[in-house]
Amino acid sequence: MLSIYKTTEQGLEKIEMIANGTWVNAVDPTPEEIEKLVNWGMDMDYINYSLDQDEMARMERDEDYTFILLRIPMYQPESDVPYSTVPLGIMILGNKIITVCRYNSDIFKVLANGKYRLLKTGKRYRLALYIFLETSSRYLNLLREINRATEIVEDQLQKSTRNREVLELLKYQKSLTYFSTALRSNEVMMERVQKTQLFNYYEEDQDLLEDVLTENQQAIQMTSIATEILSGMMDAFASIISNNLNAVMKALAAITIVLNMPAIVAAFYGMNVALPGESHPLAFLTVIGISLTLTAVATYIFYKRDWF
Repeated sequence: MLSIYKTTEQGLEKIEMIANGTWVNAVDPTPEEIEKLVNWGMDMDYINYSLDQDEMARMERDEDYTFILLRIPMYQPESDVPYSTVPLGIMILGNKIITVCRYNSDIFKVLANGKYRLLKTGKRYRLALYIFLETSSRYLNLLREINRATEIVEDQLQKSTRNREVLELLKYQKSLTYFSTALRSNEVMMERVQKTQLFNYYEEDQDLLEDVLTENQQAIQMTSIATEILSGMMDAFASIISNNLNAVMKALAAITIVLNMPAIVAAFYGMNVALPGESHPLAFLTVIGISLTLTAVATYIFYKRDWF
């Protein structure tokens, strides 16, 4: 899907034809749309880089263009790993900027909805910086969601004897690994962008780049902290699950012993041999009393040992 935006007096508007100072956003482009991008001057290799799931963040610059590859976060609840990252290609070419991604990220929706008042498609490098900034903000938001989700799983784990909750935490640990790798890759790319002084033409752009680097560094630190906490939590709760299972087994063993007390007494007095007091009129009640007494004593002992 190709979407073309241009800043007008009314704000950011979607238009039908490419023009000077436009932003072309390509999401999972079809072969026909890819052909259009090539006709507009974007090299086929860079389109393939942007659609390749395994490409890492980097920047390539020539006299006629600047290509930036950024790893952006994605939330896919139906996936085995709900939080992951995908590449986003940014091509600054002539008087236009082209973004190419396989998935329709919320980052594009936020930018298109006019969140940033100073966003102008004609200022291509500033638009790229706003994409950087929104990407870092998106990482921070998803990291907060991961922290909330792990807290919910933590409450469930305290009484669990199953592996399901641990496997749930493992998914979040994988997500944090993807985030950490992508954020550090983005940081290297952004530092290179800063050294090339591409964004030094306007003072506002310099300040914006500093904000982007700060946000990205904050996301890296949050990811590192969350990873360490989650790793320690998984080790701790593996022991908790084992202890919970041991407690269940102790309770079952105690119940089995308690229930066997009457059976043992009944087995002795059910033998087909002469027994003391068998002719007494209260013999049956005596046997019942002995059974109940032994059951009560066993129950008391196991209760004091905290087996129930």
